[in-house]
Amino acid sequence: MNKMKNKIAAVLLMFGGYAGINAQEVQSNQSLFDEFLDHNGNEFRTATGKPGEDYWQNETDYKIEATLDDQAHTITGKLTLEYTNNSPQELDFIWMHLEQNRFTADSRGTLTTPINGNRYNGDVDGGYTITNLEAKVKRSSSSKHIITDTRMQVFFDEPIPADGGEATVSMNFTYKIPVKGMDRMGRLETENGTIYALAQWFPRAAVLDDIEGWNIEPYLGAGEFYLDYGDYDFKITAPYNHIVVASGALQNERDILSATLRDRLEKAKNSDETVMLVKADELDDMSLRAKQSGTLTWHFKMENTRDVAFASSKAFIWDAAKINLPSGKKALAQSVYPIESDGQGAWARSTEYTKHSIENNSEMWFEYPYPVAVNVAAEIGGMEYPGLSFCSWKSTGAGLWGVTDHEFGHNWFPMIVGTNERRYAWMDEGFNTFINHYSSNKFNNGEYPSNLNQTRNALGWYTNPNREGIDTYPDVTNLRNLGMIAYAKPAQGLFMLREYILGPERFDNAFKSYIKTWAYKHPQPRDFFNHMENVAGENLAWFFKGWFYGTGNIDLAVNSVRQYQGNYVISLSNNGDIPMPVKMQVTFADDTTQMVELPVEIWQRGNEWNYLLETNKEVSKVVIDPSKMLPDVNFSNDSWPVAQYQN
Repeated sequence: MNKMKNKIAAVLLMFGGYAGINAQEVQSNQSLFDEFLDHNGNEFRTATGKPGEDYWQNETDYKIEATLDDQAHTITGKLTLEYTNNSPQELDFIWMHLEQNRFTADSRGTLTTPINGNRYNGDVDGGYTITNLEAKVKRSSSSKHIITDTRMQVFFDEPIPADGGEATVSMNFTYKIPVKGMDRMGRLETENGTIYALAQWFPRAAVLDDIEGWNIEPYLGAGEFYLDYGDYDFKITAPYNHIVVASGALQNERDILSATLRDRLEKAKNSDETVMLVKADELDDMSLRAKQSGTLTWHFKMENTRDVAFASSKAFIWDAAKINLPSGKKALAQSVYPIESDGQGAWARSTEYTKHSIENNSEMWFEYPYPVAVNVAAEIGGMEYPGLSFCSWKSTGAGLWGVTDHEFGHNWFPMIVGTNERRYAWMDEGFNTFINHYSSNKFNNGEYPSNLNQTRNALGWYTNPNREGIDTYPDVTNLRNLGMIAYAKPAQGLFMLREYILGPERFDNAFKSYIKTWAYKHPQPRDFFNHMENVAGENLAWFFKGWFYGTGNIDLAVNSVRQYQGNYVISLSNNGDIPMPVKMQVTFADDTTQMVELPVEIWQRGNEWNYLLETNKEVSKVVIDPSKMLPDVNFSNDSWPVAQYQN
């Protein structure tokens, strides 16, 4: 009979019909739960967040031969692009990126940089010289092209046929290597020579997709890159005394390395411990090189990648170790750094860090696909490319681990999952910051633990009236907000989704499926949202819309706890802009505890909810989110009784 009374009481509470108990707020919050963006599927992208049966993307295969002049500080090269048009329309032209044109006095990037400068400062005495351009389709040939700032439109006399038509674009290029390369590339002078960090170092084809057509935003500063996939065959000619490292596998070890260096390299490929290839006291030992004068040409290849980068210097200490992948395959972790960066507290541990970052992320999310992972010490805070990263030569200890793990984490986002960084920085920076949390906590039993889970450390920003939404494009974002909206806030969103909303098992199933489904493809934000919802089996519009497309905040509250017919009624409210499930810990007078979890749907009809706690114990305390996973902007109302009234 008592059970029946309790059930009747619960029903009446739900409808607000019992005397002495506040009625549930009569209103509708349905708009918070409605779908957003476009969930309608088509032949290119489905409502389940998968590519459609007619999904397409174009292919870009490159052959490049380039020469580094360390006297004039220039790159001179020849490029041949084999372009495959898989789109359903023929193409009269293609667009290409000329990012070195950012380094001119009249570039849009220069002219939109504040007078006092910012992180994305760049030299203004550079820029491309393009010659001998030829664009071929079948037997037709054209040299017509238009250069506009950091973009070049290349025309064909005969259109590239749809559905697999091919074209060849070739050209010669040269430019001066900037010292300040917008914290992504450039030159660093060291005791033993210049370190050249080369990225955006050749003309690259822009992406044509089914969403925007040609993606041709200019290269300004904060916005990074969006590129198609293909195979790269590239040769770098450098002074004989340089070490050259690059994305991709070295093809001609016998031509450029001595027998001693080849032996050391072979040892490294089979060693879990770091093997020294060129030691600090061997920087001037030219017997390790294949020649004693002139130049050497280093030949690299990389398959199914969206880009390649390289570094060259005579100042490099060089070490390496093998990477063990879940399938049993191996890759090679390498580090190059100047003598100024040497030491066990600094870059002598770089290869160890690189190896573990790749192994951890491969085990947890998706296997690393590239043959090498090279960490380069440079005058760059941290910048990523497929198989190669540039990190600050000044970094040490936890800082070096953090930047190494972050930059190599980018091999998953956006190198494997090829998002549009120039528009959606959060889809690579934020996702990567999220996976860094787990990699850091796992490395060496938590030697450098992550604090991403301490979401309330950022409440000052979450309540700042000048905050911006995650969806703000990076080039128009206030740089004071960029770290939060591109990195921390989306990462904390995924953390909450995994640890608080879905749970690890459901989240991991969906997130790993997203990576596998969109590997080497071009997902849009809606593809991510749709895929996560469909695989996890949950309508998450209320969360994605509120967290990723707005500046609203979370504020759950315990209003009161009252005895009722031998039980307790816990009155809750959603005072914030984003509804959340409620997880609360109830403590009883005998010091035992009980966790209560309420679904997010309690807020669907209003912002007040009464929960009937059936118990024969005396309640002494109730706390919402006892693990402090949520960045609740008003934690003073998270518990009962209110702290200041306690004895």
